Amino acid sequence: MNVFTVLAATALSVHVVWILWILFGWLLTRRRLWLRCLHVASLFWVIIVEVGPWACPLTLLEQRLETRAGQAAYRGSFIIHYLEAWIYPDVPPLLLTWFGPVVCGIILLIEANWFWQDYRHKRAHQRGSGAG
Repeated sequence: MNVFTVLAATALSVHVVWILWILFGWLLTRRRLWLRCLHVASLFWVIIVEVGPWACPLTLLEQRLETRAGQAAYRGSFIIHYLEAWIYPDVPPLLLTWFGPVVCGIILLIEANWFWQDYRHKRAHQRGSGAG
């Protein structure tokens, strides 16, 4: 096993952690404004990369490292390559590509709802404190 094989596996691991952050990061952001802002920015990044003509930098890194390791690098999206056959058998790639931004949009709605609730709670608390 050469160093590029290890680095490609590390890039794959980072990619999986990134996807978990995107999907479940909202569970960690409640009452942590800086973390919530980071998660929302991450969601926007994913939507832009998925919908736009750009490839994910982690996918490009992983493919390059696999090539340097002497392995046949896959082509296309990380999600389509690794998860399509396992999670989404016989689903058109375009549908799979748009699934990610839709999920990110739903998570953004959850984040916005939490932000709104926190804002209303803070305003109500400020009005209640100011009366005394």
